[in-house]
Amino acid sequence: MEIEKKLKNARENVGLTQEEVAEKIMVTRQTISNWETGKSLPDIISIMNLSGLYQISIDELLKEDKRMKEKLEKDANAAQG
Repeated sequence: MEIEKKLKNARENVGLTQEEVAEKIMVTRQTISNWETGKSLPDIISIMNLSGLYQISIDELLKEDKRMKEKLEKDANAAQG
């Protein structure tokens, strides 16, 4: 399952709206919407925050999602210089 579906399902499972999640992790509601529709991908800090909020492991969120893996690799390479 793609990360956008995992994020939406996890949010719905804990009974939160996009607006509530946005407030809790300090991003916009539009950002949450973009993540859940696959228009953009969350950074690792946001993944960590969502993992805690949704009470789901980071591994479970990221496992088998090629786009997310590529983004994290790209972010890590950019951080290294």
